[in-house]
Amino acid sequence: MKTILCYGDSNTWGYDPETAGRYPKGLRWPSVLAASLDRQYPGQFEVIAEGQNGRTTVWDDPFGEKNGSKYLLPCLETHMPVDLAVIMLGTNDLKNRFGVSSWDVAKGVAYLAGLARLSGFGPGRTSPQVLVVAPPPFGRMNGFAQDFLGGAEKSLTLGRDIGTLAEQNGVPFFDAGSILRSSDVDGIHLESEEHAKLGKALAGKVIEILGRP
Repeated sequence: MKTILCYGDSNTWGYDPETAGRYPKGLRWPSVLAASLDRQYPGQFEVIAEGQNGRTTVWDDPFGEKNGSKYLLPCLETHMPVDLAVIMLGTNDLKNRFGVSSWDVAKGVAYLAGLARLSGFGPGRTSPQVLVVAPPPFGRMNGFAQDFLGGAEKSLTLGRDIGTLAEQNGVPFFDAGSILRSSDVDGIHLESEEHAKLGKALAGKVIEILGRP
């Protein structure tokens, strides 16, 4: 059985923009990914969801322990051996209080990918393979508008910048913005239909990277 770790923020956790609660487990994209893989290859994949609301790539948030770079290695070690780490972060880095460009956010994502690739927490003490997923651009900003002042414009170039660095570093990449749109209810979270699209699309990427079992 191959282990896939999905490391992300509230969209990996399953935040529902309509209720500000959490989607049922089966509607979240890591669960959709797991179900899609299991239909094709029963019992061959384990998908672990590690999403945290507000998680950043490398930035310390004064309002909570959100720095993704501080937890990634302990997380990988906890679940080792990890065959594939799927990293989908960057949205929270665009909060106004961090004051960083989309290029700097992309560098944060690249840094996390590098940590995973050098971790030694894969099969046989090798390192996991990595798939970087760029979050989609923001929708209409509503409830989170004050936190993300200026972020909507930066989100338009985030996928491009993450993709550029992924290509330079030889890391597989998927631009979620190519198939998804963020909810206009709050501007940053995914509606259930988008979770379904993402999970099914990433199933194909997983097989492309890990091969057929």
